Parts: sequence; structure tokens; C-alpha cells
Amino acid sequence: MPFISAGDGDLKSAFITDAWLIDQFVGNRLWSWGYNFYGQLGDNTQTSRSTPVQTVTGGTNWQFINTGYPAAIKTDGTLWVWGRGDSGQLGDNTSNNRSSPVQTVTGGTNWKQVSAGYAAKAAIKTDGTLWGWGRNDSGQLGNNGGGLISSPIQTITGGTNWKQVACGAYWFTAAIKTDGTLWLWGQNFYGQLGDNTRIDKSSPVQTITGGTNWNQVACGYRHTAAIKTDGTLWLWGQNFYGQLGDNTRSSRSSPVQTIAGGTNWKQVSAGRAATAAIKTDGTLWIWGGNSYGELGDNTISNKSSPVQTVSGGNSWKQVSYYYQHMAAIKTDGTLWTWGRNYYGQLGDNTQTDRSSPVQTVTGGANWKQVSTGYYGTAAVTYGD
Repeated sequence: MPFISAGDGDLKSAFITDAWLIDQFVGNRLWSWGYNFYGQLGDNTQTSRSTPVQTVTGGTNWQFINTGYPAAIKTDGTLWVWGRGDSGQLGDNTSNNRSSPVQTVTGGTNWKQVSAGYAAKAAIKTDGTLWGWGRNDSGQLGNNGGGLISSPIQTITGGTNWKQVACGAYWFTAAIKTDGTLWLWGQNFYGQLGDNTRIDKSSPVQTITGGTNWNQVACGYRHTAAIKTDGTLWLWGQNFYGQLGDNTRSSRSSPVQTIAGGTNWKQVSAGRAATAAIKTDGTLWIWGGNSYGELGDNTISNKSSPVQTVSGGNSWKQVSYYYQHMAAIKTDGTLWTWGRNYYGQLGDNTQTDRSSPVQTVTGGANWKQVSTGYYGTAAVTYGD
């Protein structure tokens, strides 16, 4: 399901919210590290790890990982979830935590993309249908209702033309259809739905700008970022830390461009208080909250306009940000992390925060996809 060309010979698809789809590689291994209180590392323990470990299921057929709260798709199209489950967010018709991967109650072999928020998840099947489950108190499942839903249901709009979905950490969801329209629903207190209101919506609405040229969307805690097919980057929602990148701290209920402007944005990731994006020239830009050095510019000062990591360079391929640390992969296959490290989420065998990028202790040049989560990180390597 191509959204934005990855521009890499062995990646046939594109950037998808906080992760990208790896197209049927042989030997894709899944690794996790960091906080593990709810079993979110999937290694059948609750022991936090400062170095990468494989999930208890192991295997070499992992295709897509999202670790806001973990979910992954295998090359056979099966969907697996683990970690915290108290709001039904594992979709296995229980409220139990799981320290090893389980399938959703619907099972099936036709899952294509998944996104996870704090207590809800959403996923798209190969038939283009969109499904959600978990907490629904702000209408973030888009079914025009509320309550906890512990098994997957479709949004009220239904349809078979959903292309990409992104869950906000707190109570909202965004998705793009194959016709290029962008839809959002759920909590809207900070204008994160982009419809020029602050009213929650329990069924999908379009941003006030409308249009049919939306290409990729990413949801933070309370803000949204999206790239159009013309390469422009737009943001809206909460802006307390400068995460909209417009050189203000004013929240926005309709889309605005970063102060940097431009038509060469390729991939974006949004998290708690910051935003990170890669341009087509391979440069990596970050802005917003920086309490733990998560902007990677060797400071802990917030930035309301885009800055490059201290390492600079034009070889960045994919970036992921969720809570207080970031991770990114370069075109040479190396994996770099920075920011908060109290639980070992940087994977460098320490618990020392880093304000500039460091490599995981495993090093290597065969990292293909990375996704950061709440005090944790997961990544897929290519090759046995």
C-alpha cells in the first residue's frame, strides 16, 4: 500500500505513521527493549531491558510493527498484540495484560496496517476495511458510541477504501482513504481534529481544508501532522511546546504549515510534545519539547521551529517518536536513538539520557524499521 515512495531499492512501499511496511522480506526478526511492566516487550517476562531482545514467539516473518502500545503484523497477514490490555486494547475479548503475543479475537490473515494509542488500536485489512478496539470514551473508535470495546469493530462510515490509519496517544484517530481524503474523530479539546472546532466527534469528519491530496498522517498525544502529495507538511492541535513548528506556542484547530515551509517533506512522526520529519534530501528535522534531549540537538531546550539533530547529515530514512525518546534509521541500515533512557529504551545498555543520537548496543547495519513507544522501542532487522 504505497503512500510515499521510500526511495530505497529494497523497500517497495512507504512510510506509514510511526512505522513503515516492509514488503515480504525473508528473515525479518523483531526486537524490543525498554520498559516492560505490562509485558510490552513480548518476551514472556515483565523485566525491563536496556538491550534488544526478541519476542517469545521469535520467528523471521515479522512485517510491520507499531509500538505505541505493541501490535505487529506477520508476512502471513496475521495480527499480533501484547502488553497492556486493561481497556480491551488487545482485541482478544479480554481485559488481560499479555507478556507474549496473541491474536485478536477476529484472527484472519488479511491485516495490512495497524496503529496503537494509549488504550485503543486501529487496523486496516487488505480489503480496505478499517477496524478499531479498546477505549472509546471520546469516540476514538469512530462508531458513534462510547465504552470499552474488547474486540475489533468497524468505524460507522464502513467502506473498503481506507489506506492508512494513525492513532493519537490520547483519544483520537486519523485515517486517509484511497481517494486522498483525510478523516479524523475522537477527542478535539485542542483542535487536533483540524475541523476548526474544539468539539469531540464520535464519527469521522474531514479537516476544514478538505482536499483529496493527503498522503500520510501521524498523530501525537494531542496534535496531528500530515503530508500532502505535493510534499507540503501541515500540523494542527496542541502547541504548548512548539510541536507545530510555526514559531509560536498557540494551539491550532485548523492546519498550518511549519515555519520552514517547503514542498520536500517525505515522512513525519508525531508524539507527546514534539514532531520529527524527514525531507526528500535525507535531512532530519525535529521541533517541540526537549526536556530529555529528544530533539537530538545536544540541548534540552524546547524549539518551536524545526532544527536538525546534532549529527546532521542527509542519510536519514525513517524516524519514529512517541513519548520522550526518538529513534531513526539511516540509509546505511544503522539504528540511532536519543532522549530519555530511564528504562533502557535507547538500547545502548545504559540508563543514561542522551541529547544526541547514539547507536543501540547491537549496532549492525541491517535495521529496516523502527517504532518507539511508551518508554520502549521495537525494531525489525532484515536477514537471518
